[in-house]
Parts: sequence; structure tokens; C-alpha cells
Amino acid sequence: MPVIRLESAADPRLADYVGLTDVALRSRAEPQRGLFIAESRSVIERAIEAGHSPRSFLMEDVWLESMQPMLESVGAGEGGEVPVYVGDRHLLREITGFTVHRGALAAMHRPPLPTVAEVIDGPDPRLVVICEDIVDHTNVGAIFRSVAALGADAVLVTPRCADPLYRRSVRVSMGTVFQVPWTRIPQWPADLDMLRDHGYSVAALALSPSAVPLEEFRPAERTALVLGTEGDGISAAGLDAADVHVRIPMAGGVDSLNVAAASAVAIWALRHGRA
Repeated sequence: MPVIRLESAADPRLADYVGLTDVALRSRAEPQRGLFIAESRSVIERAIEAGHSPRSFLMEDVWLESMQPMLESVGAGEGGEVPVYVGDRHLLREITGFTVHRGALAAMHRPPLPTVAEVIDGPDPRLVVICEDIVDHTNVGAIFRSVAALGADAVLVTPRCADPLYRRSVRVSMGTVFQVPWTRIPQWPADLDMLRDHGYSVAALALSPSAVPLEEFRPAERTALVLGTEGDGISAAGLDAADVHVRIPMAGGVDSLNVAAASAVAIWALRHGRA
């Protein structure tokens, strides 16, 4: 497959990359078409290192030479089977809807998700983070980055949670979404019983009257930490299904942190013995 020099944004071979800023459209289309988009050279490299397979690349002309070794490693470009589409910045913007200034994009094959049991049943001790209906892709990506950086073991996302493999989530996570084990929890909150069967205690991070201050909380050897959606927090059903509620004490007249910031504080405390 040769390097393909683009002449028109209407080229039908570019369907994977059209309208990347349309969140509603992409959130429906990408899983159905079995793909996700990796943005920037570093994120693409992380995806490839994690075993994800590219179906094509899209980049500015100026990046082609520097990315040649990586392209050759996955059979892309001249003599390979994976197409590399190349054009100028203005044409790429017309195709994608935004200025592609991080080097390149890659359409990647979306891997099948593991089962919940496969994700949660690793070596002890375990700390699993559950994202309940978090709809902002930036927050989802930031939570994955906190999970990877601060030593939590896995992430479960509820059916209505934003897609961790959406382009913005992947970018904000700095590609850590490729290294953190994760999957969707099919029945929420009913499937929390499955976690209990695997020895987990479920702690909901919430501003409920019964919530225990984080520094007083003594987590179980296996803990599932539930984080709620922006604004409303954890649903009533999620709170009822939890074994305990915990909160981060606030100062300065502030009632709570952004969910991504709160995830970092709570993970660090639970992982490093401050809770």
C-alpha cells in the first residue's frame, strides 16, 4: 500500500476521519464500525506498544519522514498493507473539523472488551475505580490518567458513561487508557454483587450525610471506588448499593472537587495508606 497524497477532503477512503469534532455522531459510529481514533505521535505509539492494530494513518506531509520507522514497524506506507494518507494542514482541518497540530491521527481497530470478572480478578491487593455515568470525555481521560499514575488497578464504566476510547478521552489520558485494564459493567448497579462475590467492598465517593471523612476511612483489602457524574454525583441507586460512603473534607467554603480531581485525591489516599 503506497503513501497516498490527498487532493480532496471528499475522498471516500477518509470516512474514518470525517467530522471528528461531532461528539454525538462519533460516539455512536466508532463502536459500531469497530474503530477508535488515536491523536498525536505519542498516543499512537502507546496504542501500538499496547498491541492495538492501526487500519490507517492521516498526517501532514512534514511528519512523514520522522514517523517512518514507526510506520514501517506496523506495515504502513510504501510496501505495506496499512494506508498512510498525507495532506497539508488546511486539507486535514477540512476533513476532521479541527487543526491537526500533534503530528498525526490513526484509525485503530477497536479491541473486544474483557469481561468484568477478567478485569477485577487480578493479584491482591486490588483497587478498582467505577465511573458511573460520567459524560465528559475530558474527565474520563483524566480519571484514567490518575488510575495509571497513582496505582489503582482497573476501571469499570457504567453503560451510560462516556467512551474511554473516544479521541478526547484518549488524548487527555496521555494514552494510559491503553495500559489500564477496563471494561463496561453491563447491569448497574446490580452487577456490584459480582464484585462482592470477588471479595470487594464498595465505597461511594459522595457528599451524603452518612459519608465518612476520607482520612478516617479504613478500606478493605479489595475496594471498588464509585465516582459519580458531573453535577449530580452518584445516583440514588448507586448510593443505596454501596457498602459505605466516603467524602473528601473541604476547606475555603468549597463543597466539592471536580470528579477527575477528586479521583486523584481518593486513589492516592486509598493506595498509600492515608485512608
